Amino acid sequence: MTPAARLSAAIEVIGTILAERRPAADVLKDWGRAHRFAGSGDRAALSSLVYDALRRRASAAFLMGETLGEETPRALILGMLRLGRGMEADAIAALCDGSRFAPAPLTEAERARLTDATLDDAPAHVRGDYPEWLDAPLEAVFGEARDAEGAALADRAPLDLRVNSLKGGIDKAQQQLEHLSVTPGAWSPLTLRIALEADGKAPPLTVEPAYLKGLVEIQDEGSQIAAILAAPPRGGQVLDICAGGGGKTLELAALMDNAGQLYAYDDDLRRLAPIHERIQRAGIHNVQVRSPKGRGPARADVLADLESRMDLVLVDAPCTGTGTWRRNPDAKWRMRPGALAERVKEQAEILDDAARFVKPGGRLAYVTCSLLDEENVAQIRAFTARHPAFRVIPPAETVLALGERGLALAEAALMRPEGILLTPRRTGTDGFFVAIMVRDA
Repeated sequence: MTPAARLSAAIEVIGTILAERRPAADVLKDWGRAHRFAGSGDRAALSSLVYDALRRRASAAFLMGETLGEETPRALILGMLRLGRGMEADAIAALCDGSRFAPAPLTEAERARLTDATLDDAPAHVRGDYPEWLDAPLEAVFGEARDAEGAALADRAPLDLRVNSLKGGIDKAQQQLEHLSVTPGAWSPLTLRIALEADGKAPPLTVEPAYLKGLVEIQDEGSQIAAILAAPPRGGQVLDICAGGGGKTLELAALMDNAGQLYAYDDDLRRLAPIHERIQRAGIHNVQVRSPKGRGPARADVLADLESRMDLVLVDAPCTGTGTWRRNPDAKWRMRPGALAERVKEQAEILDDAARFVKPGGRLAYVTCSLLDEENVAQIRAFTARHPAFRVIPPAETVLALGERGLALAEAALMRPEGILLTPRRTGTDGFFVAIMVRDA
């Protein structure tokens, strides 16, 4: 496919996404099945165009003089090329020349918008490319910087790897992956970052020997930091109560040097399914996976024997995922206020359940990939009010788990009395909130 044909395909795909309100990944998959002639390079380029347009949906529409919610797919693509890829009007016009498979030529109005329009007078939610109803919650966290924080979330995410210390050190991993231009992370001593290609295409990491042999795992640096700050004790008893596919479970096991006992649980068997193969590949021996049994009121409490025994309980809570918009840009436009309320209720229930497993003197780590106070500081305040035996460990102490890097992180991150907030703009990571509490009695 020519670059112009890819542009036409992107306009078509975005039209389907807007009309049918379906996830972009599903629409792109259907497009690929219906266009078998498109090679892997074409599909990757198309995905990049579509996701870049969704990242900048509000600002692209505004630039082209259209209203969000009534915008056209063509306007989103044209506006994205100007804002997201820095293309001038003439370069865009060269792609939109009306030839076979190319988009129609630019109108005079479109050329004028691409040449002269700016975001100077746009409201914060447009400059930050997030839904208008989230403006107040984001202002409560970031104030006047909310548009800049949102804009950073509209950029592409890097590809971060975590070095599995059970299989080797960061120098070994960096040597084996040197051909992928890896660089060490800024905060986590376990991170290697891969520079993506200009079109955002990631290398086929899962066929690399370093990955196949368990030396590295794909994991955002922010997620890695969260597990390090939880500080699992070597030889201790640890419960990962929302283990999902096992990303943080694997890191906790490595931080514990395969000693002690780590229990991994998730109430959804489908989310938990990948963990078994990942544990084996990582060379982990101290993890016991506890799977849910039964349904509804008859579901067995498979964690009952762990009550009041855990040195650390990690709650990687289900959340709105506002901190991961770089990786899933269409999710922010499909998010509704009701989803936030549902997540807040679910998080409170999980925290209350997790508290029963923490022994006196033990710690409870609460982690979300959300930027919103409702899911973060407000949850911690409400939890400690319901459970006065728990108190928050000051974030200035929590960061010391990273050593000298922790002191630098404290300067970069948003430090709240209840926890630490990482953001793409401040720390170059996905958005993560981390709070550590201790049970005094």
